[in-house]
Amino acid sequence: MKISIYTIPGCTYCTKVKELMVRADLEYEHFLVGTDLTREELVRSYPLAKGFPYVIIDGQPVGGLTQTAKYLMDKGLVKSRKKNG
Repeated sequence: MKISIYTIPGCTYCTKVKELMVRADLEYEHFLVGTDLTREELVRSYPLAKGFPYVIIDGQPVGGLTQTAKYLMDKGLVKSRKKNG
């Protein structure tokens, strides 16, 4: 599975999606928008990339944190964590 994650500095959801990958024991490539590429370059490649993080799995856009978590749960790669009290 090839995973690319596009993030911006200071983004809490970006940090959480990377933590999700660690929980699922998945390797990923990380690209920092503004350093590794411009926002315009990202949107040129992925016109639906409107927010961050933006995750691509096996060449297919998945979306942000919520969509990525759902994708990984649907594939059985990560389980939901129930919060206590």
